Amino acid sequence: MSAFASIAKTLNNLKAYNSTPQLFRFTSIRTLLLRSASESLKLQKFTDSDSGIFELTLERPETKNAIGRDMLKRLEYTFDAVNKDNTAKVLMISSSVPKVFCAGADLKERKTMSSSEIKDFVHRLRSTFSLLEELNVPTIAVIEGAALGGGLEMALSCDLRICVEDTVLGLPETGLAIIPGAGGTQRLSRLVGKSIAKDLIFTGRKITGRDAVSIGLVNYCVSSGEAHLKALGIARDIIQKGPLAIRMAKRAINGGFEVDMVSALELEENCYEQLLHTKDRLEGLAAFAERRKPEYTGE
Repeated sequence: MSAFASIAKTLNNLKAYNSTPQLFRFTSIRTLLLRSASESLKLQKFTDSDSGIFELTLERPETKNAIGRDMLKRLEYTFDAVNKDNTAKVLMISSSVPKVFCAGADLKERKTMSSSEIKDFVHRLRSTFSLLEELNVPTIAVIEGAALGGGLEMALSCDLRICVEDTVLGLPETGLAIIPGAGGTQRLSRLVGKSIAKDLIFTGRKITGRDAVSIGLVNYCVSSGEAHLKALGIARDIIQKGPLAIRMAKRAINGGFEVDMVSALELEENCYEQLLHTKDRLEGLAAFAERRKPEYTGE
């Protein structure tokens, strides 16, 4: 099928989609082009009252969403595109594959790589997850199935993680005589502490969603089938707040966590001062005084 035929087919599907009641709709030509170019990802822009919420869906069922060269390239492109889109306020990352979030790297593809190719791939994967971590909008991993290896490393790069009770999470790399190489050793230890991170990485054992929430690996653990709805509720809460304030809060938290307290407080002060002369700050004060809902424009 040609690219034009594929896009036409997608447009026809969209017409049918718009004719039925749905939780959300999207209207982005970038979404259509990305969808036709690669069946491994789908980027959606929510509209109407949910405007500002973006959702990236992993769609590679034949490999359980394992990340190969093509999918990595699409992830790089998508994260960069979201970061440059001024209408983005929240990014949710989910999966359309039942019982799977992401199985990690595509090991069948990796078997065909040379040592230098593997080194380059892992470096790009690490850089891509760092890009995800540094996005200027909040990110939410919606984990409704297994998140293993690179899949868990991707979730660790998000700001928030929501899973279901029967979710399975783990970093099994030591069983393959390697280590988590896309940020897993560093992000996991910062999130749950060195001792628990060593336990999980040294043994390579898998834990359930209930265990994950008890150690602080995920923010919320909900009943099966409810993770997406929970994430959407959180995203809706976020988009009601001042978008510039959310961006500055993320910058202050992320940057301050890695430095001493004096430097962290200086960073917080700098981030706060950048909000003092914004229209949004004045709108927030006016709305409070007038007892109405604020209408933030990101200015």
